[in-house]
Amino acid sequence: MDDTAISPSSGHEAWSEHPSPDLKARARHVLQHLDAVLPDVDALYGDLHEHPKLSGDEARTADEVARRLEAMGYEVSRGVGGHGVVGLLRNGDGPTVLLRGDMDALPVEEKTGLPYASRVRTEDGRPVMHACGHDVHTACLVGTAALLARSRDAWRGTVLVVGQPAEEALSGARAMLEDGLYARFGTPDAVLGQHTAPLPVGTFMHREGVAMMGAASVRIRLFGKGAHGAQPELSVDPVVLGASVVMRLQTIVSRELSPLEAAVVTVGHFQAGSRSNVISDEALLEVTVRTEDDAAKARVLAAIERIAKGESLASGSPKPPQVEVVASTPVNRNDPALLRRIRAAHAEWFGPDALLPGVLGTASEDFPYFAQGPEHPVPTAYWFVGVTPLETWARAPGTTPLEKVTHVPGPHSGYYAPDRQGSLRKGCESLTVAALACLHGGTTSTDH
Repeated sequence: MDDTAISPSSGHEAWSEHPSPDLKARARHVLQHLDAVLPDVDALYGDLHEHPKLSGDEARTADEVARRLEAMGYEVSRGVGGHGVVGLLRNGDGPTVLLRGDMDALPVEEKTGLPYASRVRTEDGRPVMHACGHDVHTACLVGTAALLARSRDAWRGTVLVVGQPAEEALSGARAMLEDGLYARFGTPDAVLGQHTAPLPVGTFMHREGVAMMGAASVRIRLFGKGAHGAQPELSVDPVVLGASVVMRLQTIVSRELSPLEAAVVTVGHFQAGSRSNVISDEALLEVTVRTEDDAAKARVLAAIERIAKGESLASGSPKPPQVEVVASTPVNRNDPALLRRIRAAHAEWFGPDALLPGVLGTASEDFPYFAQGPEHPVPTAYWFVGVTPLETWARAPGTTPLEKVTHVPGPHSGYYAPDRQGSLRKGCESLTVAALACLHGGTTSTDH
């Protein structure tokens, strides 16, 4: 067993923090094919960006991924947990490494002005855009799969390529697992994922421990009593009630959690009524919760329910509110040794200056569900890939990354526009080097 191997520890597989000494030579051997692979990666990216699909509607995207993996020689399964795609490439004895890319887009109107900008709308008129970089993730996933398939003499083990649907709904990863992802294709020894970030293209960020917060989406239905807008005294106004709930929710983080606890409570949707002179009898609030640990999330959710019930009672509502957690995902926590191994591999390949200090991401992912193995936790590593064009970064006010990042378009913005060539090249390199850092060395000398 060479230095890239894993060794049993405490009933599960534990990773050494150091990749094999020949990693750079192996990466050079594999990535010599990158220029040949990039045209198809670029074509896929452009196609996906122009034709984004919302969560649960990724059939076209999944077909594009599956067809390419089949052409490379992967054993491909479609329709896993919805529109999920799984590609399996066995290449001798060694670890099984799962590479994950999410495929869905967002109901956001694109405002980048790019010639390949999305103009897609759903049947009910909603705009659709890859405003979170999932088109980059998917294209780089396919590019990495192609590079590994072309260079099987440089590694040993099994590569499990997963095109995941419905990440934005926080449901796709769990759906794939419930559909037998690990039972059907084997429990991996490591799961690797990367995400675009509004950092300068060619830079990378890794954070030990919690990389992204856990999340919950909460739907609150408030009940009032309808009346004519000119006779408010005859009503129990759910708009006023809802406004009271919105304002009181803002006190959870500031007054019920310690200043040392990181958390976010945001009301992203408030709907009530149909016209100005009608007081409706219902209001709907949708709330997102982000916390750094699951215990804090439980306390926040309890506070939301308490506030909704208390304000309803104070307003004289005819019945208690309905409070429902409609989606939830755990904290995205990196396996320490595996994350250090990936970071060391990236430092060796890209140079230490390309690595930025890790900061806690207040956004959330359903990626941590992949850590829930059937018998023991599965080590996962998740990092961020800078995609902001260098000229855009240079123009942004500030001197530090934390100052500049607030002045460039980021995920979920209609102006989010990754540097196309740089993001795809560096994204493919990043995921490929990380995969090689986990797979065993090949049988053929790669020191070219």
